[in-house]
Amino acid sequence: MLIGEFQHNIDTKGRLIMPAKFRNDLGHHFIVTRGLDGCLFGFPMESWDGIQEKLKQLPLAKKDARAFSRFFYSAATEVEVDKQGRINLPQNLIEFAKIDKECRVIGVADRIEIWSSEKWDQFAEQAEENFEDIAETMIDFGL
Repeated sequence: MLIGEFQHNIDTKGRLIMPAKFRNDLGHHFIVTRGLDGCLFGFPMESWDGIQEKLKQLPLAKKDARAFSRFFYSAATEVEVDKQGRINLPQNLIEFAKIDKECRVIGVADRIEIWSSEKWDQFAEQAEENFEDIAETMIDFGL
């Protein structure tokens, strides 16, 4: 399971060190794509295969389903962890997530999220302020 928060820097060539704690679960190759809330999602290949199966089930006749699939797949890229534990993020994903240098790599069960440190700090502050309200709504999902 992917859990925890780690701060790392991305270099000028788009290389980002993957936290050692995540490397085994992510594998040597994994998929990175646009995520929600302005971050990037990283999926181990096994999780990616499951997501692809679910996306294939979306109705082609629904405009929102087509738009989501296009946006999600068009930015998806397979990354490889090098001998130093780094991945190379494409420029379009770096720009999407507005990552300048400092970023956070967050474990979220079956995926990672890569955030600009500034955006993560804003999100975390807001989530902390509203955590009890958010927790109450989770009851509706059986938590």
